Amino acid sequence: MSETLDKVFGFRATMSRLATGVSVITTRSGGTPIGMTASAVSALSLEPLQLLVCIGNQLFTRTAIAEHGRFAVNVLGEDGEHLARNFARSQRDKFAGVETIDDHGVPVLRDAIAAVVCDVAAALPGGDHTIFVGDVRHFEHRVEGRPLLHFGGDFGALKPPC
Repeated sequence: MSETLDKVFGFRATMSRLATGVSVITTRSGGTPIGMTASAVSALSLEPLQLLVCIGNQLFTRTAIAEHGRFAVNVLGEDGEHLARNFARSQRDKFAGVETIDDHGVPVLRDAIAAVVCDVAAALPGGDHTIFVGDVRHFEHRVEGRPLLHFGGDFGALKPPC
């Protein structure tokens, strides 16, 4: 068991060296908005327009996405650490005080620098995660937005251009 834990901790430490953007994945469960912080997000295809998100199987967000059939990826800007931490917590109303736009059937964070709304095209097994492939239905971004990054277990920003 100790060897397995050592491998898990070692792998997590190794993968923490991969800088990633930080997103909040949002959906609905009935009429209730649901959200979580994620870094396992990637563009997948241009024809058709698709992206993927990886969600832990034990998380309620995973069940809500599977049941609702639609989700949004909200890319956080460099000033969005408070949102990343808020949606990473296990708490009842993560949306308290958070401004959203509900034009696409799921909440989109008003403060996101980019957002992509998707319908679930496939849910694939990925070990202890589910890989959701999403058909893109709507997307928008701010040209001036700069991303929040996650690296080494902490949040940061890109170095400003010279």
